[in-house]
Amino acid sequence: MTEHQAIYTHGHQDAVLRSHRSRTAANSAAYLLPELRAGQTVLDIGCGPGTITADLAELVGPAGRVVAVDSSAEVLAQAAGYVAGRGLANVVFAVGDIHQLHYGDGEFDVVHAHQVLQHVADPVAALRELRRVVVPGGVVAARDADYAAMTWYPELPELAAWLDLYRRTARANGGEPDAGRRLLAWARAAGFTEVTATSSSWTYATPGERLWWGGSWAERVADSGLAATARANGFAEQADLAAIADGWRRWSVEPDGWFAVLHGEVLARG
Repeated sequence: MTEHQAIYTHGHQDAVLRSHRSRTAANSAAYLLPELRAGQTVLDIGCGPGTITADLAELVGPAGRVVAVDSSAEVLAQAAGYVAGRGLANVVFAVGDIHQLHYGDGEFDVVHAHQVLQHVADPVAALRELRRVVVPGGVVAARDADYAAMTWYPELPELAAWLDLYRRTARANGGEPDAGRRLLAWARAAGFTEVTATSSSWTYATPGERLWWGGSWAERVADSGLAATARANGFAEQADLAAIADGWRRWSVEPDGWFAVLHGEVLARG
């Protein structure tokens, strides 16, 4: 572990990875897609279970190459299996640290980091390292949620307690849960001279979406890295976590339930 690393707040339990497997280039990296070309070399840092990775590999085609990096060897094994199942042969996988990448200067045309910078203790240093490995004129793309900007209906008190608990726990782990609004500032501080900042959202408002999103968070609150760290720091007892999980389940069956997750995005060059 380097001096810059923080603890991954969510952990890698199945409930977390099930949520991550729902991510695609279309729903999580649309702002990057116009930048992709056949034959490019892409670094996908913090690739998780590989669903976005596979889409990026398809978009750069067999002449292109994707290097998928994550801190968890176990998660990388799952990603490799998923990518192989998609019939893709242009992806390689490596365990790595965003602050100390084992790649040369200017080795990649595109560097992509989805929901990564919120979990590192020094996101500016991380962005400097991503800037180092991208070719001059290439692009570093980062997208992160902004927890303080999340909003929902009905306004159940358990969900307000969840948000407060998550933000406290993430910061105790050394991260910044309200990263989305800070990406522009972090990229400029890292030395990028051309930064395009945008935003986009995920919305959960159909019966199926509510059951999936609410059920996922109910599981994660009760048994995940978040739950363990919250208990260890004295932020919540198991009974508190159970009450929050119950609130999520009640929200998930509300016929008028609506939840929006705002993300900040940057395309950074120079």
